[in-house]
Amino acid sequence: MPKIKTHSGAKKRFKLSKNGKVIRAHANKSHILNKKTTKRKRGLRQTVVTDKTNTAQVKRLIPYK
Repeated sequence: MPKIKTHSGAKKRFKLSKNGKVIRAHANKSHILNKKTTKRKRGLRQTVVTDKTNTAQVKRLIPYK
């Protein structure tokens, strides 16, 4: 059985926790930051668990992570 290629974009954006949950970063943190409050930007720094509807698809993209 051949190896599965890892999706290059997905391996930069997602990682797996010890329990197998998919972790991602928040969006909207790269530019246009003046109008966003400090509290909002601070919240966007945190990581978050991917929604359960997307978890299976993401795990297929990063099989060896």
